[in-house]
This record gives sequence, structure tokens and C-alpha cells, in this order.
Amino acid sequence: MEVTRRNFKESLNAVYSALEEADFLAIDGEFSGISDGPNVSALTNGLDTPEERYSKLKKHSMDFLLFQFGILSASQMYITKPFNFYVFPKPFNRTSPDLKFICQSSSIDFLASQGFDFNKVFCQGIPYLNQEEEVQLREQSEERRHQHANGVGTPSFISPSSKGPAHVPEEHKDFINRVIFVHMRSFYLFLIAFFCSFPTRFQRKLIYQTLNWKFPKGIHVETVETEKKERYIQVIKVDDEERKRREQQKREREQEELNDAVGFSRVIHAISKSGKLVVGHNMLLDVMHTIHQFYCPLPEDLQDFKEVTMCVFPRLLDTKLMASTLPFKELITNTSLAELEKQVKESPFKSPQVETAEGFHSYDTAQQQLHEAGYDAYITGLCFVSMANYLGNAHDRADPTFKTLFLMRIIDIPYLNVTGPDLQPKRDHVLFVTFPKEWKTSDLYQLFSAFGNIQVSWLDDTSAFVSLSQTDQVQIAMNTSRYAESYRIQTYAEYVKGKHQNKEKLGQTPKSWGEDGWRKPHYASATSAATFGYPRYTLPDDDEAEEKESPEGNDAEGTVTWQQAPAVHGRKGQKKKKSKGVFFF
Repeated sequence: MEVTRRNFKESLNAVYSALEEADFLAIDGEFSGISDGPNVSALTNGLDTPEERYSKLKKHSMDFLLFQFGILSASQMYITKPFNFYVFPKPFNRTSPDLKFICQSSSIDFLASQGFDFNKVFCQGIPYLNQEEEVQLREQSEERRHQHANGVGTPSFISPSSKGPAHVPEEHKDFINRVIFVHMRSFYLFLIAFFCSFPTRFQRKLIYQTLNWKFPKGIHVETVETEKKERYIQVIKVDDEERKRREQQKREREQEELNDAVGFSRVIHAISKSGKLVVGHNMLLDVMHTIHQFYCPLPEDLQDFKEVTMCVFPRLLDTKLMASTLPFKELITNTSLAELEKQVKESPFKSPQVETAEGFHSYDTAQQQLHEAGYDAYITGLCFVSMANYLGNAHDRADPTFKTLFLMRIIDIPYLNVTGPDLQPKRDHVLFVTFPKEWKTSDLYQLFSAFGNIQVSWLDDTSAFVSLSQTDQVQIAMNTSRYAESYRIQTYAEYVKGKHQNKEKLGQTPKSWGEDGWRKPHYASATSAATFGYPRYTLPDDDEAEEKESPEGNDAEGTVTWQQAPAVHGRKGQKKKKSKGVFFF
């Protein structure tokens, strides 16, 4: 189902119903770009730590826009409901945020080549507000109502930036007097209404306040806007009862407009509230953009990001990570989404026979609508079902709950652990090298030519990691560089120690625990997920943790394996569902 601003409100009930009925959800996003500075190879250095990778993506990717969001709702009966949302941050009034974002020409060119409809994004995109923006606008609305209750004025007369009558500057007195004269003449001639145009916001403020002072009763004043964005002040002659009725209608209209402005964020909040398993493919950027656009600015610290992620998405699964680990990495040669979808149709996998619910667009995988977010979410769901079903049969089912996200191109840390500490490989064979800006990769290969095969991972113009083939070569390299003037070599352990010392010099705000047992993050955030009336999702207690334990095992080198698990029983008091397949959640 394609959803734009034109049909968003009427489609919301169908969206909520699909989320409620789903046994799992698959998501995908399309962005206006990937990196505002480093190329992809620099952005995804093979020896990044999870903290460094998160920091790079936060710094260089979050100013782009997620402008298409795909959701697949899937049940164990293989009934699917795909949605394709066009998203754009349209300001709903002059006090709402006017977002700035950037585009990357290569990304726009690529999406255009895939038939992406940018007109639907910019002309019909669904608006949204994050938590902080929504709270600020609701507080402004509450402030206006509070002013009215305390007799400062009525909502019809209160400008968002005014708190009482203001002095009329000399240069505006002629204009204000003309407006008041026209109104008084209309009033005494028993005209029902008149319109007044105004060139500036300040003059509008003066008109509101002057009319409020001269005519505290008998009129209703409000600003109206035409389809061409022309704004007028409308003055209507009313009695007290009619004035109250109109003001109540205006308040209700303002609340409806504010709810409309929250827009697509309502869908993300509903996904979070559902607690359903959310599946994606190489989904770290999808998760980061979703939180950043629809919840709150991303925190500086990786651990705080993990805590926010678990509040928003309590259950996550990355199919790229799943396909890259045992037993699948021995069966799947290419884990890109398009190739993965093809391979899981073939033996030893079995492609599920899915049905699209009535009223929803049915995707044909033979035609491949890749890089439409709805289609990508759809085939992500199909890939997940095929792999989950491969792990077991009706008597030997797999529990796919897996709270780790794929980390692209990191040699020895395949995933980000959202619920706990990340892998910390020793990297004893790695050297940190600093050198003049003029050096190239060939210079590094020449410097280490005596050590056989090496791998160079650039950090910036003057530094890189050099991985040696044997650990015992590290000390030899250190000894030979002791008196070098143009370059410097450190072990990886020394490099990490230096980074930690620099952090300590900068100082870190200590974390503290609140009365509710939740850690208070040190990053600034106006509200929490509970602001919207949704419960925070806490980590399971010991009994629940054992029941929902992730089906992967880690060996000393960080290899992840998917294991066949015993049958997963339904939760206490919950009826078991019939299903065509064997995936259970």
C-alpha cells in the first residue's frame, strides 16, 4: 500500500491493524545520501571499533534525510501487508521546525535511475516531528490556553510570541488606526465580518493586541491562510456564546493540526509500542535514522544509543548478519539483499508461499523493484522466513530473537551488541602509523616491504592501520622505526590507551541512576519515550532472559553461529497460532 500525505490519515487504522496482527515486521529506508565527507571506504574502516563506527555514522550521515520508509507486516499464515511511505518534514505552521537537510548527488542519481519518484517525496511526503519538537509545540499551545484562563487574553488574540499588550511604535500607528477604523465602521454597520491583510508578523501582533484592548467582547479574530499561502486576519462579529464556540473549534483544529504534524512519527511509535520483532537488512543506518528523525537526536555515547535503541525497538534482527554467520555463510555466497533473495529460493532453502492481504499491493519478485523501501522490506521479510525455516522443522523450531546489528566491513567485529558489551579483539598484529600528508599507500607498502603481506586501512590523510601477517613481526617493526623522523609507529594497544587518555582529559559526565531504576543518560534530551504514553521496554529478568536467549554462540574469535533450538512454547496464557511455516516469535 502506497501512503502519502493525501491518504495518510485514512490509512492509519489499516497500519495500526497490520501492526497488531503481525507476528514480525520488516523495515527498510531510502536516504538522500550516505556520507557528507569521507568516502564509503573511509567511513567503514576495517579496523573500526563499534564506538568509532557509530561516531562516524552519527557525524557524517545524520544530516541526510530518510524520505521513504517501507514496512512489511507478516503473520505465521504467510499473509503479508506491505506499506511504502513517502516522508518529508513539511512545516505545519510558522512556529514549527523548518528542517535543513543535505543530498548526495550520487545517491540521488542512483535512486533516479531506479525510477524513484521524488515528486511524491517533496509534494506529498508525510510530515513528522520528533519528541522534542512535539513537546515544544504542545507547550506553546498550553501556554496560550493558560494565558486565556488567567485573563491575559483569548487564544484568538494571543500571538505565539506575545504575552500581553504592546506599545505601538510611531511608524505603525497610521496602519493600526486605519485597521481599527475599518473594523469600527463594519461593527456599527452590522456587517458580519471583514478581512485585513498585513505585510509583517509584527503588524499582525499589533492588530491582535489592539483589537483585544478596544473590543474585549463581541468579536472573534483569527488568522486564515489561503491555498496560495496568503495570510489574512479575519474579524467576525459574534455574541458571547458564538465566540466561545468558535474558540473551542479553533482549539480543536489546532490540536488536530498538531497531531497531523506528528504524522509519520505516530507509525514509529506504534511499532515501538507493539514490541514486535523488527527485521531489517544491514539495518544499523535504518535504526539510527529512524531514532534521529522520529524520536530524538542521537546521543554522543554508544552505550546511550544502545539504551535508546532498546526503548524504541525492543526486539531486532539483521538478516545480513544472519546470512553472514553459521550455518548460512557456508550456503550463501553473496549477502547483498538482491542476491540473498535469489539464493534462499534455491535448495537447501525453500521459498515460502506467501499471500498478500486484500487491498494491498502484491509485489512480483521476478520484476525486482529494488530500492523502493516497501519492496526491500518485503523481500527482507521473505529472506528471514526462508532462513528461519531452514533452521528447523515442526518439531525443531528456531527462536530468531537476536539483538545484534551487522557492522559492515569490520574484519574482526561482525556485529554491534545492542544489549551488552561488544567484542574486543586484541589486534596484536596491528600497528598505528602516522606519516606526512604526502604519503600514499605505496609508501606504506615500501616501508613494510620486509614483512611480507600487509593490509593498510586508512584513517585520515596522515594516519593508517597496518596489519602484519604475523604477530611476532610487530616488535621488529617497532625496533626498526625507533629513530625514524618522518613517521611514527605505535602498537594497537598503545593507540587505544592514548585514545582513552585523551577522553579522560576531555572529561566525561558520569552516569547516574534515577528513582525508577533507569540510567539517566548524560546526553541532552527533552523527553523520553514515556512522553507519548508508551511504556519503556526494560530488559527481561533472569527467567525471561533464559526463555528469550539469542540463538547465537560466540567463540574466542567472535564467530557467530545460529543454532537449532528446541521447540519454542507459547507464553503462559497465550494461545498457539497455526502456521504454514515453522518460524515462531
